[in-house]
Amino acid sequence: MNDSGRWSQWFRDRAAGIVAAGQWRAPRRFDAFGPTGTLDGREVVSFASNDYLGLSSHPTVMAAAVDAIGRWGTGATASRLVVGSRPVHHDLERAVAEWRDTDSAIVFPTGYAANVGLLSTLGGHGVRIASDELNHASIIDGCRMARANGAELQAYPHLDLDALDACLAAPGCDRRIVVTDSVFSMDGDGIDLPALLEVCGRHDALLVLDEAHAVLEPTPETDDDVIVVQVGTLSKTTGSLGGFVAGPTALTELLVNLARPYIFTTALSPADAAAALAAVDIIRSPEGDGLRRRLRAHVDRIHPGHRSPIVPVVLGAEAHAIAASHRLLERGLFVPAIRPPTVPVGTSRLRIALSAAHTDEQVAALAGALDDLRQDGLEEVVG
Repeated sequence: MNDSGRWSQWFRDRAAGIVAAGQWRAPRRFDAFGPTGTLDGREVVSFASNDYLGLSSHPTVMAAAVDAIGRWGTGATASRLVVGSRPVHHDLERAVAEWRDTDSAIVFPTGYAANVGLLSTLGGHGVRIASDELNHASIIDGCRMARANGAELQAYPHLDLDALDACLAAPGCDRRIVVTDSVFSMDGDGIDLPALLEVCGRHDALLVLDEAHAVLEPTPETDDDVIVVQVGTLSKTTGSLGGFVAGPTALTELLVNLARPYIFTTALSPADAAAALAAVDIIRSPEGDGLRRRLRAHVDRIHPGHRSPIVPVVLGAEAHAIAASHRLLERGLFVPAIRPPTVPVGTSRLRIALSAAHTDEQVAALAGALDDLRQDGLEEVVG
């Protein structure tokens, strides 16, 4: 068998293994505007999107993208250090810094690139990185790259600050970093920030907060004893594309010079940057306050008091989650089943993602459908 034949066989064997495990997946065609659209030919309301404030279809945000295309074209054409930086990139960075209440900000093409760029830059010999075990894959991959640069990596049990304290207290490193999601993408739970700051301050640890899903959380307050670096995505709350790192100017300037995903990637398109800039302006306005209040009301309709728009319904077995998702889809409600390897074995779930763009009637329909599933014997753990 020649080399191409060996590779072809490997492709087939790997695919067969995934199929045999019942975990084969493929993208579905969803022709949508906002939360409504056609999924594989069926009219549905989506509760799968991370467009928490509905800004991806906001007229002002869309108009900003169109105007940017007219002025600068469809692409940034190169990395920013070569030719790719447009005025809108700088305007967006200033707006993000003001929004996140930091000295400075730097924009990346994606949130994934922001985490990888930041952590691979910070990591090196003599650095210990403590990472919550349920952190997003982009954090995990950034930590792995930091480890390749010589950093020590330790995952601590989810939200366990005693374990984190012990990790940071152990000798053998010169500098310490704690990295965590503020709100976790599969459970919708979050950190105790004051307590976390206290632990970091005790050990002179830099704190990296991924704010991607923290739409209902307040902007982190500064702490003179702890350097806090915020990472975020522009593709969720802001309804556009891209990512950012916000923090001290000395750090963002260093990232311009050392972060490989910034240096060697074509810049965020002008249209995406302009859309994100318009969205940040809305978020910081009275209209943004109203959108957050509306989102808060939707969350309370499904799970009162839950701290995020991500509401999990944990069913355990993959087959149960898939069956429940199919039943909701039959009622025109798209709620995806999340299963391994995205979540641990035995914790397959429905992941409900709510948006301010949902109508009261759509959320009521979801609540009614979930009640019917419960009456039919669905056993769930919500939140």
